[in-house]
Amino acid sequence: MKLYGLTGGIASGKSTVSRMLRELGAQVLDADVIAREVVEPGTPGLKAVAERFPGVLGPDGRLDRAKLGARVFGDPTERAALNALLHPLIGQEFFQRTQALAEQGVERVLYDAPLLIENRLHEGMDGVVLVWVPREVQKARLRARDGLDEAAAEARLAAQLPLDEKRQHATWVVDNSGSQEMTRVRVEEVWRAMLARG
Repeated sequence: MKLYGLTGGIASGKSTVSRMLRELGAQVLDADVIAREVVEPGTPGLKAVAERFPGVLGPDGRLDRAKLGARVFGDPTERAALNALLHPLIGQEFFQRTQALAEQGVERVLYDAPLLIENRLHEGMDGVVLVWVPREVQKARLRARDGLDEAAAEARLAAQLPLDEKRQHATWVVDNSGSQEMTRVRVEEVWRAMLARG
């Protein structure tokens, strides 16, 4: 089985590209979805997060993602502590799902992960797709999407490696600063290139 990474940055349009790849027939495992599942009520992940970060559970016993985000985005130490709790759980779940797909005869899987390069997961992969936009476009989209002020948007951008630095690790770059049609054309080119690799 070939394993490819799909990454980008916050508000770069990675979800759009992921959806387009799925429409073309790609099997995509989404790290964000897995990350939410490992902290569902009753999981060891939620118990560990609640113990390390008191006050982040809502009245319904579920994780209050906004409260947790406010604590970790501006503080690298807190963010590292959260990652140390969750990344092993996410990795284990990803491995199990990849194994299950391999047993079904799936020939290639894309792992959609925002921190793919930061966590050095790309090093063992057969290729990496980077969804790229200029930084100012990324910041404007983030502020519009999440209703953030300049400082909050900058803090979130600072939590990830800049897209321009991620480019040096990419096998393919999808420039998502133009129209959806332009992005779709590039995604189709990338998918054909993956299929050509066998």
